[in-house]
Amino acid sequence: MNSEFPDELRWYCLRAQTKREHIAAAGLAQIEGVEAFCPRIRYQKATRRGKIWWVESLFPGYLLARFVFRSHYREVTHSQGVSTIIHFGDKVPAVSESFVEALKCQIAQQESEADVVTLKQGVSVGDEVELMGDAFRGMQAEVVEVLSGGDRIMVLMDFLGNQNIVEVDLYSLIMKKKPSF
Repeated sequence: MNSEFPDELRWYCLRAQTKREHIAAAGLAQIEGVEAFCPRIRYQKATRRGKIWWVESLFPGYLLARFVFRSHYREVTHSQGVSTIIHFGDKVPAVSESFVEALKCQIAQQESEADVVTLKQGVSVGDEVELMGDAFRGMQAEVVEVLSGGDRIMVLMDFLGNQNIVEVDLYSLIMKKKPSF
């Protein structure tokens, strides 16, 4: 690597082992003088077993770490879960401090656990959806009402030759993209 690195703290992007970004961040946090940041998202997804919560890295395969390159290069690259520091030839770009701080502020506003943002599925009246529940699997519908509480919606669908309004669970559907012209 290039030996022209300043002796100051900077943020760098690291490549982590797939699905082990949070483990790499925890390992880096144990190193004195290294700050790790691995933002993750938490969302609910409909599966055959019902609604399941998933937690994934916001940037799959990557995380951010703040350290003095010259003094921590070896420790960081050999830390558990870290594959490499992102570089282009012998150039290792630093990540903007303002970008990382803005990202941290956005996450802090969510009032959730550290570095995890919980995503809520949003639908609105008129959205086209595909139902995933057992009885209506694969059927197309249009959202006509979002019920209070936000986990149940009313949809209009063609069923047995008639148009019917049916109440369904928000997490038992897939959003269809509206055509853009």
